[in-house]
Amino acid sequence: MKKYIAYPFLYDDPSDLKCDFEILTDELASMIGLLRAFVNQNYLRDELEKINELVYHLNPSLRTFVSVTQDDLDWVYERYIFYKSENENLVKRFVIPQGGICSGYCHVIRSKFKSVVRLLYRHKQNGNEFDNILFNFFNLLSGYFFALAIKFNKDEGIAEKEFISKNY
Repeated sequence: MKKYIAYPFLYDDPSDLKCDFEILTDELASMIGLLRAFVNQNYLRDELEKINELVYHLNPSLRTFVSVTQDDLDWVYERYIFYKSENENLVKRFVIPQGGICSGYCHVIRSKFKSVVRLLYRHKQNGNEFDNILFNFFNLLSGYFFALAIKFNKDEGIAEKEFISKNY
């Protein structure tokens, strides 16, 4: 069976969330790579490649050590602020996650990053310690991809549609 196994940690104890974290971050890196294939601007393709590499550096963080730095986090934050400020007049409240292909991928990616944060929280609640920079990175990456989704829609001339909840 070992010669057919896709990943050596797939059969780890189900309460050990390290493998789940690695699979989820691998999925995110794959989605970022797919998004990148649809992007025409070279500077943005380069930026997404760097983000993707950071996600892959984050991937083994629970099993080994955290290799990303505060400088890496600060760079992502600068990019997030850039896109957020560029589009701040377009979004005042919640928006429906829709639009063009790139925006759609960004919305899926930002949502998946929230799933990583929840998984990290459960891992910590199970008594595991890790550097809190992981929470900061994954929360920030969710915001970054939201801001990027708004940018892509704006660039394509697609208006955001505000979501008005019946519950709140």
